[in-house]
Amino acid sequence: GCSGHSGSQEKHIALEIALKLGKLIEDSLPGVKVVYTRTTDKFVELWQRAAIANQNKADLFISIHCNAHTNANLHGVETYVMGLHKSNGNLSVSMRENNALNFEMDYKESGHYTNFDPNSPEAHIILSLYQNAYLDYSIELAGNIQKNVKKRGVLHDLGVKQAGFVVLWQTTMPSVLVETGYLTNFNNEKYLTSEKGKLESASNIFEAVKDFKLNVEQKQD
Repeated sequence: GCSGHSGSQEKHIALEIALKLGKLIEDSLPGVKVVYTRTTDKFVELWQRAAIANQNKADLFISIHCNAHTNANLHGVETYVMGLHKSNGNLSVSMRENNALNFEMDYKESGHYTNFDPNSPEAHIILSLYQNAYLDYSIELAGNIQKNVKKRGVLHDLGVKQAGFVVLWQTTMPSVLVETGYLTNFNNEKYLTSEKGKLESASNIFEAVKDFKLNVEQKQD
């Protein structure tokens, strides 16, 4: 993952936010089972993350990240769903996240990615065109997350966006990827490395999950 000017690392911050989110769900939503792709500092291949969710017949898939850019002035929170790239900025974010494939020793031979090349812009555009049967639900969840970011008013709300992420590609449930802030921005990094910031970031996602669950259950009644 990316890193900040103070030496903060995305992998540690994202994990801490995920663990806090999981505890909020377990403490406040009885009957909801939380399945983690990891609970320690280890690398989980992108295809395995979706496979874990699919095998557990998950109702939601939430991928938590921190953002980075060469422009240190960029700041804020954005939530992505699988879809067509709307801008070069969206493309660059998905290319950076998909570049995790390069940590997988045999990703080209594994057969999990059908010859997907993480360094090819064209491959990312093709990936973004894959049908997502749960797109409406994914957009609803993403919108709830950004609504809470805006309501809290601590970090800038960058909205809901679409792009081609390998980690969302093979999930069989509503799926979102949350960029919780820019580690390359001084204020965002300071916030995300604080206990307050990590808990509030988890809370923004938790409140969205709670509202989403209630809305889905009401529609089913």
